[in-house]
Formats: sequence, C-alpha cells, structure tokens
Amino acid sequence: MNQVLKETILPIKGMTCASCANQIEKGLKNVNGVQEVNVNFALEITTVTYDPSIANVQQVEGKIKELGYEVLSEKAELTIFGMTCAACSTRVEKGLNKLEGVTKASVNLTLETATVEYIPSQIGLKEMLQRVEKLGYKATLKQEKVGELESIKSKDLEKQKAKFILSLILTFPLLWAMVSHFSFTSFIYLPEMFMNPWVQLALATPVQFIVGRQFYIGAYKALRNKSANMDVLVALGTSAAYFYSLYLTIFSMDSKEQMVELYYETSAVLITLIILGKLFESRAKGRSSEAIKKLMGLQAKTATVIRNGDEQEILLEDVMVGDLLVVKPGEKIPVDGKILEGRTALDESMLTGESVPVDKTVGDNVIGATLNKNGFIKIQAIKVGRDTALSQIIKVVEEAQGSKAPIQRLADQISGIFVPIVVGIACLTFIIWILLVTPGDFAEALEKLIAVLVIACPCALGLATPTSIMAGSGRAAEIGVLFRGGEHLEGTHKVTTILLDKTGTVTNGTPVLTNIITLSHVDEKQFLKIVGSAEKQSEHPLAQSIVTGIKERGIKIGEAEEFEAIPGYGIVAKVHGQEIVAGTRNLMHQRKISIDQALPTMEQLEDEGKTAMLISINGENVGLIAVADTIKETSKSAIQRLKDMGLEVIMITGDNERTAKTIALEAGIDTVISEILPAGKADEIKKLQQSGKVVAMVGDGINDAPALAMADIGMAIGTGTDVAIEAADITLIRGDLNSIADAIIMSKKTMTNIKQNLFWAFAYNSLGIPIAALGFLAPWLAGAAMAFSSVSVVLNALRLQRIK
Repeated sequence: MNQVLKETILPIKGMTCASCANQIEKGLKNVNGVQEVNVNFALEITTVTYDPSIANVQQVEGKIKELGYEVLSEKAELTIFGMTCAACSTRVEKGLNKLEGVTKASVNLTLETATVEYIPSQIGLKEMLQRVEKLGYKATLKQEKVGELESIKSKDLEKQKAKFILSLILTFPLLWAMVSHFSFTSFIYLPEMFMNPWVQLALATPVQFIVGRQFYIGAYKALRNKSANMDVLVALGTSAAYFYSLYLTIFSMDSKEQMVELYYETSAVLITLIILGKLFESRAKGRSSEAIKKLMGLQAKTATVIRNGDEQEILLEDVMVGDLLVVKPGEKIPVDGKILEGRTALDESMLTGESVPVDKTVGDNVIGATLNKNGFIKIQAIKVGRDTALSQIIKVVEEAQGSKAPIQRLADQISGIFVPIVVGIACLTFIIWILLVTPGDFAEALEKLIAVLVIACPCALGLATPTSIMAGSGRAAEIGVLFRGGEHLEGTHKVTTILLDKTGTVTNGTPVLTNIITLSHVDEKQFLKIVGSAEKQSEHPLAQSIVTGIKERGIKIGEAEEFEAIPGYGIVAKVHGQEIVAGTRNLMHQRKISIDQALPTMEQLEDEGKTAMLISINGENVGLIAVADTIKETSKSAIQRLKDMGLEVIMITGDNERTAKTIALEAGIDTVISEILPAGKADEIKKLQQSGKVVAMVGDGINDAPALAMADIGMAIGTGTDVAIEAADITLIRGDLNSIADAIIMSKKTMTNIKQNLFWAFAYNSLGIPIAALGFLAPWLAGAAMAFSSVSVVLNALRLQRIK
C-alpha cells in the first residue's frame, strides 16, 4: 500500500539570514514523520511534506517555535452552540485541531467559545464552521456586539424554561403516584386515574420525546462521530426506563388489568431534573462572566463633538481620532484622549480600582469610561473603538477567560474517555445484579443500570476549571490586575522572588531637575541651552525631566544636528558643531574623558539619592547635572506586604550603586542590583532562575521588555509603555505595587478554588458510581445529585467574585 503524504506551507517570521533557513530545515527533518523540508528564505515560507499518520501541523509548528521562530497565523473566535458537557468540548477541540492549517484550537465549555489559531493560506473560517457542524454542533463567528450573542443565549434560555415548565406539569402526576407508594406516605390521596398505565404513558411520552428530544439529537450526533457525551448517558438511562415500562404496559397486564411496577416516573423525573439543573447552571455561568458585562457597561453610549464650530451629540462609534470633544461634569469620558482646555478630577475607580479621584489639567491624558467629577474640559480623541484602554482591557479579560490553565489538561483527558467507561460499568452492574444479586429480576437490575448512567455525568468535571478561571480573572480585572491567560493565573502563586525596576515602578518615574553644576568658565545659561538641545531627542525619562527643567527656567533650546542614544550609558550629540557627551562614569571612561574634578560632587549627590550625569563638550568635562525621582507613596508599604508574604524583593536598575541603594533603603528593599544594562536584566533573571527561584519581573519601560519576557511571570505597570505591556503576562493597571500582592493572592485563591472543584468533581463520581452500582441510590435521586454537582461547582467558583 502506498504511503499517503501531506504537504503544508508555513509562513515563518524571524529568519534574518541563510543560516536561519538551514537551522529550520535541519530542525524540521528531525521531527518524526517529516519526509521533506524546503525553506525559502526570500519568500519567508517553509514547505513541509509529512506522513499524517505520524506527524501533524501542531508538531511542526512546535518545532519551529522551539528553534526560536514564529509561524505567522491568525486567530478566530467562534461561538459554539449545543455543547452539554466536557466530553463535547473535548470532541470539538480535537476535531478543530485535526484540521489541516489549524495550529492550535482551544474550546471553553463555560463560555461556549472556541479560539482557533490558523494559517489563512491553508484553511478558512468556512471549513472550521463546517467541521464543527459535522461534529454535531452549531458554530458562528463570535459576534462583535455582545448584545447579539446575549440575545441568542437569552432566547435559548427561554426555550429551556418553557421545556422545564411543560416537563414539570406532565411529571407531577407521575411523581405523585410514585410518592404515594411508600408506606409512610400512604395517607396521601391519589386519584385512581394516575395509576392507569395508559395515562402514565400519555404523560411520560411528551416528556421523553418532546422535552427530551435534545438528548436524543445530541447522543445521535456524538455516536455518529464515534464519540460519547452526557447526552448518550441521559438518552440511554431514560430510554431504558421508558421502553421497559412501555413493554410492560403492552404485554404484562393480568386479567384484572393491574400493572406490575412501572418506571415512567423515573425517566420523566430524570429529564425534568436535568433540565432544571441546566437552567441553574446557565444562570450561574452567566454570573461568572459578570466582569465582562460590567466592563462593557462602563462605555459611554454617545459623545459631544465639536465639528465646524458646532457641538453635536453623536454615537460613540462615530467618534474619529483627532475629534475635539466636550465633556461636562458628571459625564463619562467617551474615548482615550488628551485635555486641551480646562481642569477637573476624574474618578478612575471603574478601571483601576483606585477610589481617590485623580486631578487632571491641560496636557494630561484621560481614559475612556472614567467619570468626570467636577470640571468642564475639552479633549482631543487619541484612541477610539478597539484601540481604547477599556477595549484592550476587555480583550485581555476575554482572552484570559477563554484560555485554559495547564491544570485542566487532566480533566480534559479524563472527560474524553469517561462516558464509554461509565457505559461499561453500567452494563457490568446490570449483569451482576440480574445474575448474582437478584437473579432474574430484570426491573431491579435495570434500576441500578439507570442510576449508574445518570450519576456519572462528567459535567462537573468539565466546569471545574473554566468557571474558576472566568470568575478569578474577572474579579482580578475589577481590582486592576489583568491576567493575559489561564496559565499565568495558575503560575503566579508559585513566585518566590520579585524583581522590581526602579524608575517608574518603585519611583514615580517623573524625576525633576534639582542640581546644575558647571566646572569651568562655561556660562550656566549657555550650558543648559547646549545640554537641553542634546537631550531633547532622547525618550529616556531622565532626559525628558532635564529638558522640562531647563524649559521651566525660561531657556529656549534648539535642535541637535546629530544624536545617538547609548542604552544604559547616556547620549552623544552634536550641537552647533560641538560634540556633547552626557551620561555615566563608564561612558566618560569609554570616551577617555577625565572626570576627577567632578567625582566628589557626583558622589555627594548620589548619596542624597539623586541621579547625577556628567556633561562634556568636545572631550572636556564641563559640569554635571542631577535629577531626583521620589518613590511612590505606596511603594514602602507594598514592599513590606510582599515581604510579609515570604517573598524575596530585589530592586534592579541601570542607575549607579549609590543612588540605587539610597532609593532601596527608603523603599525598604534589602537587595539591590545596580548599573545593569537593559540586556543584562534578562541575564540576571536567568541567574536567579538557575538558582531555583521562580521570578516575577515588574517593570514599565521599553528597556524592561526583554526581562519581562524572560521572567517566569512578567508584570507590566499599566502606566508604562505599550511594548512593556505587550511583553508582560500580567498588567497592573493602577501602577501601584500593592497590585503585585493582589495578583499573587488572586492566583492563590483561584488555584485553591480550582483544586476544590476538581476534588469534589472527582470525589462525586468516584463515590457516586459505586453507591449507585451497589443499589443505594434511586435513579431520580441520582439525577438530582448529578444536577446539583454541576451547580455546586459553578457556585463555588462564584465565591471568587466576592474577594476583597
């Protein structure tokens, strides 16, 4: 038989030279099942031929990532309708992952969504949707407007309510008849007609085939795809009770038209209880996504914009970048922008968790959805729509809630094989009872089989992790901590060492110019003019503070003809034909510039906690300039809080040792790593990790991005740069170091909650199945217990929303 090979074309990002192409080619040829590899460096694509019975696209992509490159893919969010248990979500996930061109698919049962990463040149959305429908479910591209999706879910919930009411009305007479059979309830009046087998048949049939139709459809689709889910168990259990009773109704009446014991009430009560359980579960799951709804509810619906000199009220989605907007007291800021006129105080608690209003004036940035407390302001729109801070926060929270924590893998693996095992146990139970325990008693054995089938539903197992992730990440967002994924929510509680950047993290990040010292005949005003012109093009916070301080002194600065920033050292520029060097001792040593005269003054300033920079003109040290950055009001107490939690706190900075130690002492930090270049921060983290420590890096600048990526957990201060935030696993919106402890506490409590859920889900099935098999559990009680187990898991997860 000829071997059937497949070919896939992958666009690769990160190849910089021909040796990269060779590395990828060699690496992929080592993947088991890969037959041929052709890397085109010019087109940045790789063609891989492989044996699909041995290898797949995910393995190939994994190898490419392992080699340090990236497969360019797109991400799609799908809404999946019809999943009833963990076995359903596992089947959909496996089905999507098998598609050629899909690099990764993750399905969330609680959110009823699928996140699919795919290569557009190989597969389209249509094929994904068709695959899901072939598996027996309905899929649509996730609605941009949440209201549309909520409307669909609301209609589905109303249908389920109607089914439950119909089922309850029809089941009540059957339940009445069943309860009246007990000796201790013999006093209850029972209408004779309720004992008539044909009446019972008439009542049970609509419940079985109208209300219970969804279970048959789900079971058929699952079995058609060579799988099994909760619907299979429910359909088997209730059908066994119904059709056995139907057989007795037709063939087992004696001459007095009296019936042997029937089980119509068993199937009807089970279906009613399961529908009721699903209603409770849906309500509880809806509450677990309250954080997203709250965040979306914060957005303003309209904005007042000035166009052609007139004020117009327009819909929020019609606001464009550059528009001039008017915001009155008591109104929400519509979009992210900058104040051009007026001053006010903004309530930012809805986004940052900080209850104290923040004063804002001309030039300050404002965040959309925050509340204007008392001033009339005019702002210019900078970011609108999906680009606003609120939209980005919502996106991060949605991604976190839709992601999977590593701890969920075990539950997924078990859910995939759980139903067939349960069916086997149920059949074995039936055989043992009918042959050994109560020989020949078909009804008794059947009852035990039904109880085992119903008690074993894997719903609680499937809901255990995602509901906790949703509730935990949602609550964290409300207090200003954004986890970018379930794996980060799981991993944060393991951190043992906190590495803090100094500027903008421990300190306010807005240093002010404090000292100007000239060492020669240079005029101070001329000195400042030259220094300001040289530093003007630098984006470093210290350079910006120098330029601001010089301008505040009324000195006009010009432009540098040439400029070069040397990260970790300083700058070199040319102003009016003169070479200006500004920066550290090391920079001056590299340039062979003598600084002996300035050193005593420099050391004195550093002992005061100031950052001093040496200035030279044309190779001569002519002076120095110093800036001071104060620590944040909350830094000291936040650092003490981390210490009280048993964490090691280290400050890392490119600043000189004297200044760093002064700041660290003031903040209560015992260990300092100073004079470290940006690239060196990642190396220091590596050293700590090699010594067995789990490191969280907290920073806010572009130069922190490599360190944030290297750390076990990267935390970006939300007031920092976009690059730092993108590189981080967690964003601390408030910029307050107390958020570090908040993130760790939320991680610990969420993981505890997940473990509780998994324990009870496993314990429930581990205990419930033997109890049912031994005959100590009536089928209707098994149904009630099954419904309660799912609801209890979700309610336990919702406790996370009350954490303070």
